[in-house]
Amino acid sequence: MGDHEGGEPGVWVSSGDEWLVVHVGGEMDIDRAPMLADALLTAITQSDGPREIVVDLAELSFCDSAGLNALIQARRTAAEHGKRVTLRSPQSQVVRLLKMTGADALFPLTDT
Repeated sequence: MGDHEGGEPGVWVSSGDEWLVVHVGGEMDIDRAPMLADALLTAITQSDGPREIVVDLAELSFCDSAGLNALIQARRTAAEHGKRVTLRSPQSQVVRLLKMTGADALFPLTDT
């Protein structure tokens, strides 16, 4: 998974009663996208897990097409499980990538 206590930020999970938050930090590229995909798949497929999966992108400084594909695949998997993926606090580079590819229409965006 990843450890956000020092070192290079990665992927870590926290949860509440109504949602599960997958935090993503650092750069998400071809080498790190499988880590994100695995964390999202685990979060989405928990049988007793919450319906809302929030992907917190506040600490994500860069995302390429591999990271974007992991998010899109997670959205598809979530829909198959009757769940929803929301993106929280994406930085400007990620917002540009979402808009450029049209993926912004696929995800609810939130700042909270």
